[in-house]
Amino acid sequence: MILYPAIDLKDGQCVRLLRGEMSAATVFGDDPAAQAAKFAAAGCEWLHLVDLNGAFAGQPVNAAAVEAILAQVKVPTQLGGGIRDMATIAMWLDKGLARVILGTVAVENPDLVRLAAREFPGKVAVGIDARKGFVATKGWAEETTVQATDLARSFEDAGVAAIIYTDIDRDGAMGGPNLEATEALARAVSIPVIASGGVSRMEDLIALRDTGVIAGAISGRALYDGAIDLAAALAALKL
Repeated sequence: MILYPAIDLKDGQCVRLLRGEMSAATVFGDDPAAQAAKFAAAGCEWLHLVDLNGAFAGQPVNAAAVEAILAQVKVPTQLGGGIRDMATIAMWLDKGLARVILGTVAVENPDLVRLAAREFPGKVAVGIDARKGFVATKGWAEETTVQATDLARSFEDAGVAAIIYTDIDRDGAMGGPNLEATEALARAVSIPVIASGGVSRMEDLIALRDTGVIAGAISGRALYDGAIDLAAALAALKL
């Protein structure tokens, strides 16, 4: 199972939100590229970036910070937030991203996801963010009547590289991931599922790994707080 250190970007800074609330942001640093370099030095295999402002604006906002990270590290990097058309997808992949994450458009324009996955094989993931099993869009500000599992299944034949599943109520709360829901989703589809939201200690990572069906886990606040030692976690997950 791959551990993805998370760098959430708001106003050019590294932050973590509590349950997706922009007003509940904790700033962890004002140099995202330096933070990315620290994660890379610890040996991570991937980085996970989120343009939080972009998710609300519907277009890239923290592009300068993302580009600085891409210039600083050579670790494969995925980005979500504000990516809602083919031009933006192509732009980011041209700049060196290994993978783009499509969230809002996966609900509002699923044909775009299919087109992008065909156009850029292996470089398009779907972000499914849910409250109580129902998908939320536009930076988690709008709730839908779409069930997370139904949305995931709708992309079974699309060729997407992964599904990033976030339980919004767990995100940033340091209370552990929604293991049951994430495992159920991973068993419902053949697409690799990456768990996000609430991963706050080594035991969480081990529990996710031991399901045998979850391909990855994203952690942010726990790495900044020191609740999870990145190097130790990476070593443990290789066993």
